[in-house]
Amino acid sequence: MIKDHVSTTINGEPVEFLCDPRQTLLDVLRDELNLTGSKEGCSSGDCGACSVMLDGRVVCSCLVLGAEAEGREVETIEGMAQGETLHPLQRVFLEEAALQCGICTPGFLVAAKALLDRNPDPTETEVRYWLAGNLCRCTGYDKIVRSVLDAAAEMRGK
Repeated sequence: MIKDHVSTTINGEPVEFLCDPRQTLLDVLRDELNLTGSKEGCSSGDCGACSVMLDGRVVCSCLVLGAEAEGREVETIEGMAQGETLHPLQRVFLEEAALQCGICTPGFLVAAKALLDRNPDPTETEVRYWLAGNLCRCTGYDKIVRSVLDAAAEMRGK
């Protein structure tokens, strides 16, 4: 089978890769580019564990073909921290124990960052609505929502 040559930007860096035309962006990230932060939870776009930003929009990378990244900008969980310095969301998730097994955590963090980039002062209802596409089987969501709200307040300087 002929592979597609893809030129894209991932976490601010230009990247080129070859992929099977049927290969998902999730598989390319994990298997070809060794960016294993995004997790495969369902392979049907129902759980959000594989969430990434594609041109500024949250998408399930299990539903996007790798070839569709051509000329586009991809942001993954690996691009969230600045070197060794965690993003406030990442740090607060750890401090407030808003994670357990960790499968869903990268997707929640990517989605939460997208929310706070658009709305730095969301209500609890807005956080719950925004994160509704991400499923967690361990935490019960309250610590996740509280962590997003606390990180938002910190990022606003409160």
